[in-house]
Amino acid sequence: MDEELKFIIESTEEQMNDAILHLEKEFKNIRAGKASPAMLGSVTVDYYGSQTPLGQVANVGTLDAHTITVQPWEKHMLGEIEKAIMAANLGFNPTNNGEIVIINVPALTEERRKKLSKHAKSEAENAKVSIRNSRRDSMNDIKKTDSSDDMKSNAEIDVQELTDKYIDIVDKHYKVKDEEIMTI
Repeated sequence: MDEELKFIIESTEEQMNDAILHLEKEFKNIRAGKASPAMLGSVTVDYYGSQTPLGQVANVGTLDAHTITVQPWEKHMLGEIEKAIMAANLGFNPTNNGEIVIINVPALTEERRKKLSKHAKSEAENAKVSIRNSRRDSMNDIKKTDSSDDMKSNAEIDVQELTDKYIDIVDKHYKVKDEEIMTI
């Protein structure tokens, strides 16, 4: 296989891998009932005029299966952290005791579990669309090369095998996340 086709296949695999990494990140933001510091991974705080990830201005941990604690490194940040958690629209109602921000993670209702499962399914579908778009772009790039028809055909087969492999990975990730969400 010539270098141009190799490059196309390698960049396709990289794009598909990026879709999986994005899916994993999105799945971390979908809570499954048990408190986890990752639930606050998308929260950014106004820290001296710039938006800063919460983990860079405070220690985020769990007290038990239903309580997340956020201990700021600077006490004056308590109010900002509470505002940022509310603004992130995660469905949490933070409180503070003057030392730390406490977030009680309510148990999920059956209706909420179904909504979260639907959201996870939607994120999985988005990842599949991204993977298929990578395949389409690669197939178009392969057709534009000056390689022989046999080489092009082999490259197209390789891209399809990559697509199948990554779609299967998405399905496995979704199955695990769905079980996690639906388990009480």
